[in-house]
Amino acid sequence: MQQYDVAIVGGGIVGLGHAYAAAKRGKSVVLFERSARAQGASVRNFGMVWPIGLKAQNLALGLRSRDLWREVLDDAGLPYAATGSLHLLYREDEEAVVREFIGKAPALGYECEWHTPGEVLGRSAAANPEGLRGAMWSPMEITVDSRLVVGEIPGYLSERFDVTCHFSEPVRRVSAGVVETAQRTVKAEQVYVCSGIDFETLYPEVFAAEPLKKTKLQMMRTGSQPGDWRLGPSLAAGLTLQFYPAFEICDTLPALKTRIAAELPEYNRWGIHVMVAETSLNEMTLGDSHEYDLALELFDKPEIDELILRYLAQFARFPKPEIAQRWHGIYARHATKDFIEVDAEPNVRIAMVTGGKGMTLSFAFGEKMVTKTLGLA
Repeated sequence: MQQYDVAIVGGGIVGLGHAYAAAKRGKSVVLFERSARAQGASVRNFGMVWPIGLKAQNLALGLRSRDLWREVLDDAGLPYAATGSLHLLYREDEEAVVREFIGKAPALGYECEWHTPGEVLGRSAAANPEGLRGAMWSPMEITVDSRLVVGEIPGYLSERFDVTCHFSEPVRRVSAGVVETAQRTVKAEQVYVCSGIDFETLYPEVFAAEPLKKTKLQMMRTGSQPGDWRLGPSLAAGLTLQFYPAFEICDTLPALKTRIAAELPEYNRWGIHVMVAETSLNEMTLGDSHEYDLALELFDKPEIDELILRYLAQFARFPKPEIAQRWHGIYARHATKDFIEVDAEPNVRIAMVTGGKGMTLSFAFGEKMVTKTLGLA
């Protein structure tokens, strides 16, 4: 039986964050992933590391995670774009929320400022100037091509830190630090179960005790844009202000929500807010929607895609807007928690980032868990 300091179940971004934190501190690490490469929420997203959307108590963790992302990507030679974000505003109530947020932001640690329409158009070739009142600019955000980097980071961990990675190898049992697959059995001082939305395979009784639901989101991607045209900052608009918890500090937010509910009830029905990010191949990633349940419908809804594209056309324009890819992702949502941290048994911890915040918080969350459970600095 092979011995390791740390064993990790799950090769998505949360598992990779734990692996990096432990290996960086000199621990021997083995990681198991049931698929040939990560295929879940870690690769079915915008690739946005998005501190501006976090509630204030998670902001420091989000900024630390962003810095760790950059540390890993720089060391691995993997691409990312430190282009920040713009929230584009076309209605008076949207501007009111953003101006209030900008006024409160510095005391809470957020970096953001007001941009006039001219300043917006100087930063973004994609922003629609018609009716543009201004925007909130934040330099805090970075964008990664998640389908690329999540696939490449395991190789980097193996080469740089001698992490042992076993792909296409589902874990069928964990007990008292012993991890069993069909191919092998290993023992570890500490096991982290980072299995995402797989609530059924390992410790189902732990997940059943938590008020968890699965969230399905629909997304799209254009083909590569021509020549040297670039998106610049990732883009969001008015609908996003009612989606992210950062803006709940604003007294002006209820009026915005009331207006959206009256004018755009179908967007609220499907939990739609619309954002745009750029991949390493200069494709535009678009989305998304939110359907909540444990038993989600298998087939996607064309009407949701049409609603996303209709709203997108109000604030963003691309040289080649034709859709080349469509897909959906699924992540876990907790009624009250942003993280699941449960000791399932001695030396076995379940670790999960909920609510679609995995890309933003994964590396700092892994660092926090590893240093706490292993008594490291």
